[in-house]
Amino acid sequence: MKNIISIFMIIGALFTYSCGDTPKEIDKQTTTINVKVDTTSSLNEGSFLSASGTITTDQHAEISTRMMGYITNIHVKVGDKVTKGQLLISINNNDLLAKEAQVKAGIIQAKAGLKNAEKDYHRFKTLFSQNSASQKELDDMTTRYEVAKAQLEAAIQMQNEIYAHLSYSNIRAPFSGTITGKYVNSGDMANPGMPLVSLEAPGKFVATAMIPESEISKIELGTAVKVTVKSTGDLLTGKVSELSNSSRLTGGQYIVKINLDPTTAKLYSGMFVNTLFPIETTEFRTVSIPKSILVKRGELTGIYTISQSNTAILRWVRIGKTIGEDVEILSGLKKGEAYIISAEGHLYNGAKIAIKQ
Repeated sequence: MKNIISIFMIIGALFTYSCGDTPKEIDKQTTTINVKVDTTSSLNEGSFLSASGTITTDQHAEISTRMMGYITNIHVKVGDKVTKGQLLISINNNDLLAKEAQVKAGIIQAKAGLKNAEKDYHRFKTLFSQNSASQKELDDMTTRYEVAKAQLEAAIQMQNEIYAHLSYSNIRAPFSGTITGKYVNSGDMANPGMPLVSLEAPGKFVATAMIPESEISKIELGTAVKVTVKSTGDLLTGKVSELSNSSRLTGGQYIVKINLDPTTAKLYSGMFVNTLFPIETTEFRTVSIPKSILVKRGELTGIYTISQSNTAILRWVRIGKTIGEDVEILSGLKKGEAYIISAEGHLYNGAKIAIKQ
């Protein structure tokens, strides 16, 4: 009988413990966490037009050739600093060298022909003045002399053409700068217009953005623009320096260039940026919050908000682009709603909170 009573006592104790709260759960329910809150603001507050773009330098070039041929040598690599006129790429030019030799021989022949024709012209001119040559003979010598001069000029111009083609086979730097791209290797076939290397001159960085036709008329030269580097979050400033007046080749988008102000941020050409133009816009307005307070749960992103009973609620949101230290909230949070920015303790869904001013 005693054994049966002991068993029932043990079962009752276990039931009581399982139905009750563990010390940890009791602490969670009774402890109030002090928090600081903020309210959402409009990302486009102040009427900003947002547009994506890229960073380049104010002087850059994609260098190509006008001739077809095999690349025999590449004299530079990415990152090299070059000076104006420095040889970058050599293209096989054996056929041009053969033509050059032929043209030089033609020039020598044309000069000799001109020299003889000039002597005969002056001799017949003297004979004609002495009535020892007819007008026809003088006219024939004059024609021969003029033809010889034209032949020499043609040979010289042909030589100039050969020199121009040779310049296309020896690609040189059009200005001093840094090699930022190499798109071919030795042995590749170069084709007219095909980019071989890219070159950028040291100088100011420029942000280039594409603006829709509905907004381009609202942007003016000199407009101050905020620019955010998407990969690093660096916030830059600049002013509009160029406005395109045609979208014929850009699919209805207008190119706007922004001269960036000096900055300590480490910038590279090709970086993607987001630009904010302070103009009235018809775009849908979203809200923004500090990206540092986002909560990650696997593929989900959330933020702690406040319930009517002063408890923390983890609300899932959909985020957009990053603007400086803030992130765009596309859905899940409305303008004016309060959210928790810091807490004096570990937050969890349903935690009791007290708002601290």
